[in-house]
Amino acid sequence: MSKFVAPDIKNFVVWDYVVFAALFLISSGIGVFFAIKERKNATSKQFLVGGKQMTCGPVALSLTASFMSAVTVLGTPAEVYRYGAPFIIFFISYTFVIIFTSELFLPIFYRSGITSTYEYLELRFNKSVRLAATLIYIVQTILYTGVVVYAPALALNQVTGFNLWGSVFATGIVCTFYCTLGGLKAVVWTDAFQLVVMVVGFLTVLIQGTIQNGGPNNIWENANNGSRLAVFDFDVDPLRRHTFWTIAIGGTFTWLGIYGVNQSTIQRCISCKSEKQAKLALYLNLVGLWVILVCAVFSGLVMYAHFKNCDPWTAGFISAPDQLMPYFVMDIFSTMSGLPGLFVACAFSGTLSTVAASINALATVTFEDFVKYRFPNLSEKMSTWVSKGLCIVFGVLCTSMAVAASLLGGVVQASLSIHGMCGGPMLGLFTLGIVFPCANWKGAVGGLLTGITIAFWVAIGAFIYPAQPSKARPLHLSTANCTLANNTEMITTLAPTLPPIRTQLADTWYSLSYLYYSAVGCLGCIIAGLLISFLTGPDKGKDVKPALISPVCNLFCFWSKKYKTLCWCGVQHDSTTIPEDSENNLCKDGAKKAGTDEPLQNGFNKETQSHLPGYNHHEKSYTNTSIETESYF
Repeated sequence: MSKFVAPDIKNFVVWDYVVFAALFLISSGIGVFFAIKERKNATSKQFLVGGKQMTCGPVALSLTASFMSAVTVLGTPAEVYRYGAPFIIFFISYTFVIIFTSELFLPIFYRSGITSTYEYLELRFNKSVRLAATLIYIVQTILYTGVVVYAPALALNQVTGFNLWGSVFATGIVCTFYCTLGGLKAVVWTDAFQLVVMVVGFLTVLIQGTIQNGGPNNIWENANNGSRLAVFDFDVDPLRRHTFWTIAIGGTFTWLGIYGVNQSTIQRCISCKSEKQAKLALYLNLVGLWVILVCAVFSGLVMYAHFKNCDPWTAGFISAPDQLMPYFVMDIFSTMSGLPGLFVACAFSGTLSTVAASINALATVTFEDFVKYRFPNLSEKMSTWVSKGLCIVFGVLCTSMAVAASLLGGVVQASLSIHGMCGGPMLGLFTLGIVFPCANWKGAVGGLLTGITIAFWVAIGAFIYPAQPSKARPLHLSTANCTLANNTEMITTLAPTLPPIRTQLADTWYSLSYLYYSAVGCLGCIIAGLLISFLTGPDKGKDVKPALISPVCNLFCFWSKKYKTLCWCGVQHDSTTIPEDSENNLCKDGAKKAGTDEPLQNGFNKETQSHLPGYNHHEKSYTNTSIETESYF
């Protein structure tokens, strides 16, 4: 059998740069287009939530693009290459996440007329809970976004020779540019375009890789021989890195924490013209998530078939697993100018969409939760300019965080987990408010702190004491046919040496699968929140507005109105009449809970759900009289 010689991977040529530059130019052009198109009705509402007139088609594409970052494009194929195809089980997690988001969380947020998801926390609890959650979201999003920008840029730079800081700053500048000019509409439509680029890039790699490696049957046979197709492992051990249960259950908590109550997701959903359109956008988005997942998993299998006898990472041709995918692309497209540029555009489409969504979401929560609170009488013109200014500020901060990420070394790996570590407790906080009428503000604060403490404890412990290889179970990677240019044989490198001293805690609690970080944070928040609420005096159901609580017990007690009412815990879900002073009730309650006499500055405090500006209670939509027929795209 012939030896595999380390290929002389070429750097980018002119056509590669042309293809890549086209991505940035078109993205910027979309921002300019919406800046010109919406210049006559440029209000803060139009800028931040698209005037609540978006349709499900572009919103669905935008959601898919934003949550399939470059980490997915580069990381998932490498994950499948090293550990096999169990990653495909995430299709179950995605399904549960979309169902819970659309049926449990979205209706509450949409009907409340809020712009920032954290407005709900003040309506349900008080101002302190809202501000604490907002600050946590801002810090973790800036940190995560900086790493999302830097990590793929570094991987591509080391393999393709693509300029590292040029790509980092270009990403930050372009995202800030079209976010500031076009607002949410520009973000949504740019994301839609970038998703198309991602899919085309994946398909190009799949087609060329399949052709070069003997066709689908040969790839499937190689994957099977290499144990890459052992998908269903029903071991219930929570310390195992990936099993059916860790992915199906832990993956659901992880994605629900960064998806179901995430400002970036909810902001685009509530920008839809009706609740029906918002839900449809989520379900269409589910199809998009499945498509990207399948493409990424099959890319990993194709890559394994290509390198089955000479693993470039173990052989030392590359320095990190994240470089496998760009290395593979530069190899199979070595004689095709422009196509490597298409793949890099594919990877950076994921980065651009994630960064743009984060900048827009950060600007929204800061404006709604801080600026409007401090300056409640801002004019529409000034509000719009402040919103644009915030986009610039957060664009600079996210890009600066990418610079800081380059100095963190091994801490970058820990930083990538912060999104999930904060997402779990945040999910628990919103679940406390939406599902449990008895939870009070003291329980909410105590639960949030408890959940974050537990999640950070296990994640930091796992970073210091990595799990034993027997729990991760990486599959065999061969270097049997590897040869350097000077014919020096390569040998398989040994696994990293574990810390010399390992306590019982290191081999149990700290070895917990990373997919359970969000679960322990969420459950810790809920349990602690309920205990503290009961110890300090739970809220009475009759004092909680029905619009703020989701009657999930209806699913289990549909056969009996008596038991259904009993499970409502005093919340008047069957109230059909609106008291005369109802439009001031939420304002008064919120002000009382927040400990201030100032009215809440959001669309839900001054008027009840039935009287929200432009909100049609029966159609569950924001009526636009200029549109007579419902368009989906």
